[in-house]
Order: sequence, then C-alpha cells, then structure tokens
Amino acid sequence: MTAQVLDGRAVAAALLDRVGREVSEFVADHGRVPVLATVLVGDDPASHTYVRMKANRCLKAGMHSHRLTLASSISTETLVHQLRELSDDPAVDGILLQHPVPAHLDERAAFEAIDPAKDVDGVTRTSFAAMAFGEDGFHSATPGGIMALLDAYDIPLAGRHAVVVGRSAILGKPAGMLLLARDATVTYCHSRTADLAARVAEADIVVAAVGRPGLIRGAWIKPGAVVVDAGYADNTGDVEHAAAAERASYLTPVPGGVGPMTIATLLAQTIRAARQHEAARQPSVQPVRGAI
Repeated sequence: MTAQVLDGRAVAAALLDRVGREVSEFVADHGRVPVLATVLVGDDPASHTYVRMKANRCLKAGMHSHRLTLASSISTETLVHQLRELSDDPAVDGILLQHPVPAHLDERAAFEAIDPAKDVDGVTRTSFAAMAFGEDGFHSATPGGIMALLDAYDIPLAGRHAVVVGRSAILGKPAGMLLLARDATVTYCHSRTADLAARVAEADIVVAAVGRPGLIRGAWIKPGAVVVDAGYADNTGDVEHAAAAERASYLTPVPGGVGPMTIATLLAQTIRAARQHEAARQPSVQPVRGAI
C-alpha cells in the first residue's frame, strides 16, 4: 500500500479562489475592502515569515492586511491594550496575534483581548466553546483547515477512532473537538500518555500535532489509517513519513499539507467576519403598528 497524498496546496488554492470571488462580491456590495489586522511581537524570523506569507495571501485574495509590529520588550498590558483597540476599530474585520509571543507575556490574556467577532484565528475561549458545543463560531485555523482537507477528499469521520497526539489550546484540543462534533470517537495523547505506540496503532485517523520530528513511527500506523501531520520543525513533520506512507491510506506531506490550509482557513473566516459585521450594521426593520 502506498498512501494517497492529502494535497493541502491544491485544496487551499481552490478555497482561496472561492475567497477571492467572495471578496469581490463583498467590495461591490459594501464599497470597502475586508481588513485583517496582524499583530507581531518581537523579531523571531519564523514569525516574520509567517506574517509576511499571510499578508501576501491577503493581497492576492483582494483583502487588506494591516500589520502591527511591537517590540519584544512590551508588557502584557500594552499588548492587551493594542488588541482591544483593534477590536474596537470598525475598520478591522479580523485579528491575528502571531504566536508564540515572547515568554514573559501572558498569551492567554492577549488572546482574550480579541473580540470573538473578530477572532478569525479561533484562539479565544469563546471560539473554543463554540467548537466544543458545535455552535456557530470561528474554528481554530489549523484544525479548521484539517477538517476542510479531510472533507475535500470525502474521508468519512463518523464512527471512526481518531487519535490526536498533542493537546495545545490552538491545535490539539480544538482538533479533537471538531472531530468529536463530526461523530468520531476521539482519544487525546500527550507527553504523559503510556504506550503511545499502542494508542496510535488503534487509530483510524491520526492527527499529529506536537512539533517533534519523527515522533510518530511509521510502523505504529494501522494499515489503511488516515494520517494528518500538523507538526512542523526544521522542515519536518511529527510522522516518519516514508514508513507511514507504506501503511496509511492517506497522508499529508510536510510541507504542503496542513500549512496551506491554515492560511486559507484564516482568510475564509475573515471574509465571513466581514459579512457578519456588515449585517450587524444594518438597521433592523421593525413592523409599523397599524400598517396595512
């Protein structure tokens, strides 16, 4: 068996084409361009690269990217203030705080300063609750991208056993919630899990979300399983790919699998937020008493 590639680049390109059409329609209807504000703290080269990539994708989709770069020495209070200002700015539709932020900052406090209506990266408690309860809201961008990628290949989820390796608040945990909402049976694994190999071997769907190259051995993969590698470190994923490809039915490449879907999901949620903001600005029409 040789795994079929889950081609995130191709699926993301199709999604971004749709986003571009939706942006054009939005501009024609409302006379303004949707705006995604990106907040970058510090001078980490990888973070700068990611923000630049997102800005370029915004431009190609017809959106405006408003970039705010802050010194690594700022306080949590200053960061929270800046994010609240963006939340209050009617010209801004979506807000992305590039993570991780410098270690001295309270990242959770910063995330919670983002208006949930502009949380297009799905990092607030409100967004997580919406994912957990199956309510309308924004998905965490990478887990949301994973779900869109699985759907693009018509991979059934209901009744299947999904093992999520990793429990971060913006990747592992929400990925499990989204799979659970689609009627998969979900097991979370983490650094304290006993016999990780055995847990992975039980999985119909594996989502690797740790950032430790080669953590998931190919020999652990159940024959025919679907493997989504969301880990990334030194241009390598969490899964031992060559060996996993001999056993899995579907497998994401690294790079070119989950990464492109993250950005595409972010922009899809930004145009959705822009439409919701315009709908909220429209005055509600109340019936006139006595009218015929």
